[in-house]
Amino acid sequence: MSDTTTDQVRAHVHGMWAAVAGQWREHADEVDERSADVTTAMLAAVDVHPGEHLLELACGSGGVGIAAAERLGGTGQVVLSDVVPEMVTIAGERARQRGLGNVRLSTLDLEQITEPDCAFDAVLCREGLMFAVEPQRAINEIHRVLRPAGRLAVAVWGPQYDNPWLGLVFDAVTSVTGFPVPPPGIPGPFALGDAGRLRQILIDAGLVDVSIEEIPTPLRSPSFDAWWHRTRAVAGPLTAMLARLDERTTADLEDHLRKGAEPYTSDAGLDLPGLTLLASARRPG
Repeated sequence: MSDTTTDQVRAHVHGMWAAVAGQWREHADEVDERSADVTTAMLAAVDVHPGEHLLELACGSGGVGIAAAERLGGTGQVVLSDVVPEMVTIAGERARQRGLGNVRLSTLDLEQITEPDCAFDAVLCREGLMFAVEPQRAINEIHRVLRPAGRLAVAVWGPQYDNPWLGLVFDAVTSVTGFPVPPPGIPGPFALGDAGRLRQILIDAGLVDVSIEEIPTPLRSPSFDAWWHRTRAVAGPLTAMLARLDERTTADLEDHLRKGAEPYTSDAGLDLPGLTLLASARRPG
């Protein structure tokens, strides 16, 4: 892929997330609740201490960084960053609502982090690295901004077949429209679902003590309609495509999805499996 093409893909991905920022504000608490176990595991992996400086990349609505800032108390600082300015604004609003004064906001691209070398004790990234056009470049940048012995925790989605909460939608869209999701050349939610590849990216960046942990991350919803509304609202790779479908295709898609969701449906609603891969590592001291 040429530099020009790579930059075009990167601009497309960034625009994709900018388009759904408003919906992420609406669903922020729900997203954090679902990922609470992942957030807890990430903070445990980096072992946050008062007085430290932390960076959250691709923060979205800021759930992980806010949780870290609460642990730091009145000392230290967390930088909440995202490549989409609207997302940074949302994260900042949520931090202020919690009365956190140890948070700094920054618009940063995780593939080109405009922060000094050796600036942070730990870096956090939940469900963002898989959307990097060049994930190796992103991890290299994280290595650069970590201090010696600095820690990293990155959470990405596991393989698509372990995540029917979204995999069902991808399969249905492809089946009904004939178009693959995500489109060729565009990084999607399951781009780093291979634990071996994820591990190697961290090792190739010079990080050590690399560990990959599997964390069940089910999505429970009171009804099919509630799940479908949420998915259409926050699934960046899908939102624009779904909005362009005509009424008949949309109806066919919903029928296909209802059938696909039947094995996960009960009187209590939907209980859709999910699997997160949590990668942790550190920069050599």
